[in-house]
Amino acid sequence: MTTSYSPEIPHKHLPPVGYKELPKPVKLGALLGPGVVLAAAGIGSGEFVLWPNIAQQVGLDYLWGALLGSIFMFFIATEAVRYTLATGETIITGFARLWRGWTIGFILMALLPNLWPGYATGVATLLSFIFGPLDIVLVTIGSLVVIVAALLLAPVAYRMLEISMKIMMAVLAAFIVFAAVAVTILDAGAWVDLILGLRHVGQLPPGDVVDLPEYAGAIAFAGAGGTGVLLVSSYVRDKNLGMGAHIPRIVSPITGQEEAGSNLGYTFLPDEENMRRWNGWWRVMNREQFLSFFLFTVLSIFVVATLADVTLAGRDAGSGFDFIAIEAGVIEETFSGVARLFFLLAGIVALFSTNLAVWDMIGRITADQLKVYLLRDNQKWTESRIYALTLGALLVFSVTTLFSGSQAPLLLLVIVSFLSGVTSFVYTILIVILNRRHLPAYIRMGKVRTAVMIGAVAFYGFFFVVTVVDMADRYL
Repeated sequence: MTTSYSPEIPHKHLPPVGYKELPKPVKLGALLGPGVVLAAAGIGSGEFVLWPNIAQQVGLDYLWGALLGSIFMFFIATEAVRYTLATGETIITGFARLWRGWTIGFILMALLPNLWPGYATGVATLLSFIFGPLDIVLVTIGSLVVIVAALLLAPVAYRMLEISMKIMMAVLAAFIVFAAVAVTILDAGAWVDLILGLRHVGQLPPGDVVDLPEYAGAIAFAGAGGTGVLLVSSYVRDKNLGMGAHIPRIVSPITGQEEAGSNLGYTFLPDEENMRRWNGWWRVMNREQFLSFFLFTVLSIFVVATLADVTLAGRDAGSGFDFIAIEAGVIEETFSGVARLFFLLAGIVALFSTNLAVWDMIGRITADQLKVYLLRDNQKWTESRIYALTLGALLVFSVTTLFSGSQAPLLLLVIVSFLSGVTSFVYTILIVILNRRHLPAYIRMGKVRTAVMIGAVAFYGFFFVVTVVDMADRYL
């Protein structure tokens, strides 16, 4: 018997998902954006900091973890996109349909790893490499204020995010080209070492050189790790793609115009036209994610890590962000002061873009879930207003944290990355359950993708377990 709602999509904890027409797919050029934002969200941590730091300590034999992590993140991202294209809801709302507890659970998973302002502290540290000694706390706070202002004053938050990320990604793409040329000039044989190093799949770096939590965290951040990768579904919704066209976007409570509607979604019936449109959406979104997210992520990790390896080989790289300062010095000696400045500016752009995306992520997840459950029928507290309040509270907390003395950027990023690895393990399991068992048969995840996602569960689960065991041996 045909119902007025989808019986497969869970509706025990939230209202059922009804039916509407699936909009026509758009071409790749018009769709380009979510993958760009996702790539920019990850480049400031894994690509520019964590993997180069590992490479300068133990060489290129352990970048297999980055490659596998990036492959799994591509599949995770596209599966998050699948749910939103099919329903208009964010993937985290889908999780909340499975169990109400995931509402608070994912707010905490987004919030707790990112309470420490490691990215902004990194921005301030790199600025000090350019301008000399600076007040790290004040500069960090200044960058955080700029981020909050940018997110809250833009009429549509996603549109500002996409435009700014495309500009920053253009800068970073130019830097990747520069870094590749620099590696070739300094030591062209490093490219062979990089390729041969990928043979060491499963081999872990020596624990007395690279802590296992750092390596596990770098793997989690190969791509937009942690809950960040899930935000691609929110970007798809706010770009009005697929069934996301039926859902209101997050707008500024100051300069934007609230859009009518609910953040609970709709799906579509499998008639001939809808299925033709669905296949078009699925095909073009996979291309967008592959080109703008996966390829850029892998290339940036490999190139920047190899640059760190060839510039710092045989040198004492110090601790914390010292290796970046020394690497910048080698670039200046080899090329010019302009090249050094470009290197550091690229790092600043990378870290700033990640911080911008991460704070947007926290605001989006918190607003989405609080609106879905606690404030669904409240007309005053829209998703946009909850988003703004969340960012304000986050700014206050971060300022307090900074004045408490937590200012070591590399340590902060390692903490963030490890905790993000734990969340990756959890949500990968949930995606398999949701997209394999609780979507209509005509749009659910297939057997091959299910096998890959189960492999991702095992991958992140392994690093979670061995890291916990390693930390227990050290501290208990």
